[in-house]
Amino acid sequence: MPEIGNVAPDFSLYDYDRKLRSLSEFLSEGHRTILAFFPGAFTGVCTQEMCAFRDMYGELEKTNGSVIGISVDAPFAQKGFAEKHGITFPLLCDFKRETIEKYGVVWQNLGGVQGYVCANRAIFVVDGDGKIIYKWIADSPGTLPDFEAVKAALA
Repeated sequence: MPEIGNVAPDFSLYDYDRKLRSLSEFLSEGHRTILAFFPGAFTGVCTQEMCAFRDMYGELEKTNGSVIGISVDAPFAQKGFAEKHGITFPLLCDFKRETIEKYGVVWQNLGGVQGYVCANRAIFVVDGDGKIIYKWIADSPGTLPDFEAVKAALA
């Protein structure tokens, strides 16, 4: 599992427009990227979290930060979720569940559905060199991150 100070594992995932994206394209000098892993589109707490990031996006940009949401949902579900909630930052689709494995944020049996594997709610903030400078993993997927702590990690 990656820790603070480690280089964040790279990935190549489709976004909701079915364009292949990798972590390296979001990295640049002086920029910080929030990787927000979430269990699933159209679920209550995930909607709260992604809409909170949507609402604070302008504030994040002022601190040279951005957000990428990552879940195991298909691009089609992510697209509908983004459109319904006005989310304009990238939502990436780890439907093969490889990235959640690399980051150590696998959650088994979400909502009591045996065999359903998704991302646990987790935040990694990555600096322009690709190093992890902040990490938070929820004890359960129903817990929202401390948004003020995430914003502080961008300073």
